[in-house]
Amino acid sequence: MVLHEIRKDSVNKVTRFLRIIGLPALSGTLLVLCFPKPDIEWVAWIALIPLFLAISDERPAVGFLSAFICGLIFFAGLFNWVFEIPGYRLLHHAILIPYMGLYFGFFGLLFCFISQRRGLTSAFLAGPFIWISLEYLRAHLSFLSLPWAFIGHSQYRNTDLIQFSAFTGAYGVSFLIVSFNAGMTAALFSFALSRKDRSESRQNVATGRRTAGYMLLANLVLVALVLYYGHRTVSQAVIGKTLRVAVLQGNIDREKKRHPKKYAAAILKRYTDLTLMASRQEPDLIVWPEAATPGFVLKNMGLYRQVVSLIREVKVYFLIGSSEYPKFMKGRSFNPHESGNTALLFSPEGKVLGQYLKIHLVPFGEEVPFNGVIPWPRFIVPKEKKSLEIPGKEFALFDIKGTKFGVVICWEIVFPDLIREFVKRGANFMLNITNEAWFGDTAAPYQLLAVTVFRAVENRVSFGRAANTGISCFIDPVGRITGRVQKNHKETFVEGYLTGDVPLTEKRTFYTRYGDLFVSANVLLSVLLLVLAFSRGKKAGTGLYRKTWISKS
Repeated sequence: MVLHEIRKDSVNKVTRFLRIIGLPALSGTLLVLCFPKPDIEWVAWIALIPLFLAISDERPAVGFLSAFICGLIFFAGLFNWVFEIPGYRLLHHAILIPYMGLYFGFFGLLFCFISQRRGLTSAFLAGPFIWISLEYLRAHLSFLSLPWAFIGHSQYRNTDLIQFSAFTGAYGVSFLIVSFNAGMTAALFSFALSRKDRSESRQNVATGRRTAGYMLLANLVLVALVLYYGHRTVSQAVIGKTLRVAVLQGNIDREKKRHPKKYAAAILKRYTDLTLMASRQEPDLIVWPEAATPGFVLKNMGLYRQVVSLIREVKVYFLIGSSEYPKFMKGRSFNPHESGNTALLFSPEGKVLGQYLKIHLVPFGEEVPFNGVIPWPRFIVPKEKKSLEIPGKEFALFDIKGTKFGVVICWEIVFPDLIREFVKRGANFMLNITNEAWFGDTAAPYQLLAVTVFRAVENRVSFGRAANTGISCFIDPVGRITGRVQKNHKETFVEGYLTGDVPLTEKRTFYTRYGDLFVSANVLLSVLLLVLAFSRGKKAGTGLYRKTWISKS
């Protein structure tokens, strides 16, 4: 008898371990599969079910641990490409990934707190609101802001589904996915009771099943409405004026980018050849990627004359990525010791018409956050390292024959507020110039492409991407990728160019005009639900059932 009890206790411990550790790890793995690559986006609609099963009816501390493990697996798997960045080490990863995992952990903690105080039904209903609030926090927490890898971003290829982002931003798609997972889990709880549970509490069983049925039905109806709206939106032809644009993909490797003076002639020849080929298709604008020029164009007169000579030869507008002194920036005095990541617009005659200076710099890459205020440890900020770039402050709009457009550089594409501001100020289309050679031949460029699709849909504005090593492409106002630079069916680390007629838009979406009102509503409801939970003592049971097929026997 004693041996039997020992065995039973051991089995229970193993089962509990698998529940609070194994199920969250499974969710984290499934979430990785939703994103580029391998882009199995449908998995997102069931990926959180194991996590919900693991944290339901648990104490907040256990909920935090389980969800934290899910976050660790997810972000470690998704950001495995970060080791390609020169200077990034395992010690840095041991800080970044746990920090990112905390957002998942706090989700588990708050979910279990509400479940404990208000019941499991209330927790399932509150889950999507809390998730969106935490995604928003992750996107706006000072220099730690990283609106990358929202669960909604996994659906970038589902064009019909993502159209309502024009009202809610990518957060709306995340909400839909989390809500659907919660509804599915509630349904599993309600239909997986033992016979003993049903005989003891038939009324509770019936009530719980009705509640779970309503939750699941509401989610199915909501998804159907979203798809219907999206299908109607995508079916409408994109009509109106266009601008013919050519984007170049030079495929300059990292070694040459590190030593631009040594390889200046080869770099310039590569872009000259691509420019001459692209000019045969008579574009109105030719776009070079981020930091494409091997030096400071406006300082190096030899380089300046070569660039201007090429522009005058092809006689079109040029948008060129470079590093320059911010001499064109309003309200700034010229400082010969300051330079910034820049986009320069040239007229067909070779005259500099404007300059955009990158606003969102990469922390610890292009700038040292709170330099001189926070004593950063040497393994994060070496003694010799200083802020490399200065940030821009102006949302510069360029103008070609009455058509206005904005430019964002590299990872600025992940910040929805930045893109919104350009479009609000009158941009008819947007460009993203970038150099993703630092990430190697990994999933990173595809993840950035996924985010770019959402920026287009949110603002109903076309995007052109000119990426040094790819992915260079065009995206229309409803998020369709209409063309990519390819060579032998390969999109990254190949050279080439792409010319397309970019649709111009003047209408502004609800999201462009009003921003994150949807998120504000989520935050307010989350706070309200937490206040209500605080106001009530610990609940003896749950709104669904405490004893289920995953219960802690």
